[in-house]
Amino acid sequence: MTISLQGDRSASAPTRESTRVKVWDLPLRLSHWAMASCVLIAWFTPNTYDALHRGAGYGVLALTLFRLVWGFVGTRYSRFHNPLRAFRVLPRYLWAIGRGRSRRYLGLNPAGSAMSITMLLLLAVSGISGWMQVTLRFFGVAWVQDTHTYTSYAVILLALVHVAGVVLMSVRQKENLARAMMTGWKRNGGTRPGTQA
Repeated sequence: MTISLQGDRSASAPTRESTRVKVWDLPLRLSHWAMASCVLIAWFTPNTYDALHRGAGYGVLALTLFRLVWGFVGTRYSRFHNPLRAFRVLPRYLWAIGRGRSRRYLGLNPAGSAMSITMLLLLAVSGISGWMQVTLRFFGVAWVQDTHTYTSYAVILLALVHVAGVVLMSVRQKENLARAMMTGWKRNGGTRPGTQA
C-alpha cells in the first residue's frame, strides 16, 4: 500500500514534493538524536566524569519516558501499534533480507520496530539501575552494578547493529535513511506503510 499526498498535481509531471512524504515528526527526530548523544556521552564518561555520566543517564531516562508517551500521542509513524507483531514477522523479514528480497517501508520495517522496542527496554533498565547505584540503599550492591553494566553493553551492541542495518538498507534501497531521520522526509512510492512498534 502506498501513501499518497493530497493535491491536484498532474500525474504526468510529478514534482519533488509529490514524490516525497513526511514520515518522522520533529519531536521524534529530536529525541532520537538526543538519545544517541546521551548514550554516547554516558558510554565514554563512567568513572572519569561522573557528573557528566549521571547527567547523560538522567537524560536517557527522560528521553525514554518521552518516547514511551510519544508512542501513544505522537503522529502516525511515531505511535506504537502492535509491538508483538514486529517480533512475529521478524524471522521472515530477516530471511528475506538474507535472500536479497526485502521490502521497502515508509515507517519502521520489522527489524527496526523490534530494535526500537528492545532498545527502549534496555535503556530503561540501564538508566534505572544506574540511578539505583547512586542511592544509599543500592550503592555497591553487586546485582545492581552488574545489571547496569550488562544492559549498557547490550545498548551499545544494539546501537552498532542498528547503524549497520541503516547503512545496509540505505544502500539496498538507494535512500539515505540517516538523512531521512534528520529531515523527516522519505521518498514516496513502492512502499509499505511500516510495522511501527
